[in-house]
Amino acid sequence: MHGYELKRRVVRPSLATVSNNSLYPALRRFEELGAVTVTVEQQEGRPARRTYRLTEAGAALLLERASVLPSEKAASDDEFAVRVALFDDVAPEARVAILTERLAALDAKLATARELAPEHADPRPGGSRERAASRRVDVLEDDRRWVAGLLVEEGGTPRPPGASRPQRVGPSPW
Repeated sequence: MHGYELKRRVVRPSLATVSNNSLYPALRRFEELGAVTVTVEQQEGRPARRTYRLTEAGAALLLERASVLPSEKAASDDEFAVRVALFDDVAPEARVAILTERLAALDAKLATARELAPEHADPRPGGSRERAASRRVDVLEDDRRWVAGLLVEEGGTPRPPGASRPQRVGPSPW
């Protein structure tokens, strides 16, 4: 597809739009990596149009990256959502590892949200700051339940909420 068409058709799981400032540099990097091929079409009176096609190497790279959720990215809703959207193509053991990393990140977020909740105490019972802090905890708890359910479906065993996280051995693969 052409870059403009890609931009229009790509709907990231986060529903965020893709800007030209991120799309075209990414396409250039993918071209340099051999992940896409580019065909240039000359147009009369207009700039040439570039058409991008995913290569076998590009598809393999996408699958490789979708199969790992580094702990430093596990707290990102976008990073996690992209991987879940590609779960049909990811090996079961990789899905378990991704879900385990996400669960640990959610546990850390929940611990922080609960720790900060008293700081948001409102002098008025049920005030807006208190409601906002409480809602954040509720959303994180709901996300945690959902991810833990996915992990069980994949044959993994979720740690109880608040359990200590096993230490990573060796460097992150990314």
